[in-house]
Amino acid sequence: MKKIVLKAACAMCAALMAFSIAGCASDEEESLTPPGGGQQTEQPDDTTPQTPSDPGLVPDDEEQVTTPPDDEDKPGNTGGTTDPKPDEGGTTEPDEGETTDPEPDEGGTTNPDEGETTDPEPSQPGGGSQGTDEPEDPVTIPATGEIEFIEAQGHLESAYVTWKAVEGAEWYNVYYMPVGGETWTKIDAPLVRQYPEYFRADIPGLAAGEYLIKVVPTDKDGNELDEKSGTTGNLTVLAHEREGYAFVNGTASGAYNEDGTLKAGARVIYITENTKDSVTLTVEGANENPCVGLQNILKGYAKGKDSTPLCVRIIGNITDLAVMDKGDILVENKNNGKGGITIEGIGSDATANGWGLRIKNSSNVEVRNIGFMNCDSNEGDNLGLQQGNDHVWVHNCDFFYGDAGSDSDQAKGDGALDTKTSSYITHSYNHFWDSGKCNLQGMKSEETSNYITYHHNWYDHSDSRHPRIRTCTVHIYNNYFDGNSKYGVGVTMGASAFVENNYFRSTADMKPMLSSNQGTDADGEGTFSGEDGGIIKSFGNIFDGPCSLITTDANSSNKNDFDCYEAASRDEKISSDYKTLAGGTTYNNFDTAADFYEYQADTAEEAKEKVEKYAGRVGGG
Repeated sequence: MKKIVLKAACAMCAALMAFSIAGCASDEEESLTPPGGGQQTEQPDDTTPQTPSDPGLVPDDEEQVTTPPDDEDKPGNTGGTTDPKPDEGGTTEPDEGETTDPEPDEGGTTNPDEGETTDPEPSQPGGGSQGTDEPEDPVTIPATGEIEFIEAQGHLESAYVTWKAVEGAEWYNVYYMPVGGETWTKIDAPLVRQYPEYFRADIPGLAAGEYLIKVVPTDKDGNELDEKSGTTGNLTVLAHEREGYAFVNGTASGAYNEDGTLKAGARVIYITENTKDSVTLTVEGANENPCVGLQNILKGYAKGKDSTPLCVRIIGNITDLAVMDKGDILVENKNNGKGGITIEGIGSDATANGWGLRIKNSSNVEVRNIGFMNCDSNEGDNLGLQQGNDHVWVHNCDFFYGDAGSDSDQAKGDGALDTKTSSYITHSYNHFWDSGKCNLQGMKSEETSNYITYHHNWYDHSDSRHPRIRTCTVHIYNNYFDGNSKYGVGVTMGASAFVENNYFRSTADMKPMLSSNQGTDADGEGTFSGEDGGIIKSFGNIFDGPCSLITTDANSSNKNDFDCYEAASRDEKISSDYKTLAGGTTYNNFDTAADFYEYQADTAEEAKEKVEKYAGRVGGG
């Protein structure tokens, strides 16, 4: 037995990855209803962004701003959607947006201190990976006419721009075009929003590449004031990393293609605080059409008969809806993944405030760019994959802890992102803010064939369950464990977990990896579980602070009383001689099997930088 106490900063420990699992055995096979997450650090701005779909939302008193033209002057202003078709009650085909002749390439950005125009150096997408470039600082972009841009940025399969109001302008049309292209594409009206001090437009659904954005003011009659328009310099858009089990034997890109663009014929509905209960859509197989309100639209898709891709776009702070399912918005499609469903937030402030998402019996579902806060612990988790799911991808979300519950382990709410009896799942680039219980992975009825990937998540001063695994087969790589108070990864009931190239900013009390009833847990130093243990293979992890970890390796006589097996190489297989002390199960060596998926693991240091740059919502939420 090797007990290693690490106190050196930034020491590369190629096999020291252990988590201590505390107080996790309470979640049994109860039907959890995931509500929206809880945020303890900052509440959303009381001023909901104003869009053409929400003409009545005007900030109070001195913060009042110019409202967009009246509803009848706005094409597509129906229930919060753009250009609705007669029977689709608030859907839009964004790929068929209006086009105009391009203006000359404005190119470059201006350094306000030097007055020089320079071409920004793009960060290279590099085969679907964001790279490890440092975050770009907000920049002031040159513009023609009278528009003063505040910030313009390319992001992950999206871009955004903010600008100051133009005198005499009633509203704005916004267009985008690939650099070198010939046609401008107009974005959907709800993507343009008004804040007290500025306007903002977000453009989702962009393939990786270089783009320009043009903003054109309009007068009270909707006429474009071309002489006052402005065009940004080149903006670099990068690809999301579509990796992990969610992309094995299928896809979890939802309503999007693998290049980040919307699928042909995809329906898009926009959910604002004003339209959440009135948006309409005709859904094949629904009990009643048109379906009214978000949950009723999703109930229509739950019949599993409509294979049209559905993209739900959340704008601003959304409180409880009139129709929900046990306090949640329920997503279900009877595992009909032909079309796919995406639930996504727009911009940096899309928030599920007081409610959460529950996904069950679904295939090809994507959830991204949403902040979950103020969840009612009596209703369940912030986001829960309840049962019967395959090919689900949850990424780039912010999870804040919720309202305190009645149980002793619910001081910070219930689970943030739990997954049960589901397979081919990827959770990536999520930011967990001081959560009490981050990721419960599995019920007591799980199978080893339930395959899950966690990569590039930021466990930011959260307590435990990063994840806490029963039985399942789980790959955990390139995550940032940032000052966690209890434990990191924990395994029970014969689980196999490969913990690879993660960065641990450890605390004195943290136990990076735990297996129930053996190693640190058996020494009485952990507070984990009475269940039988599982086996963790550790490789390439960094610990930059003190932590206690009991390891074994191929040369050790300790075959069953350890926190993790310390591999000498990524491809090392663990002998069946190594078994759990309680239960006698072995490691299944899934990570060295011939059919294991392709992925690109960053070093632990690179992973930390990428996580700090990209985890959570656009711009860090």
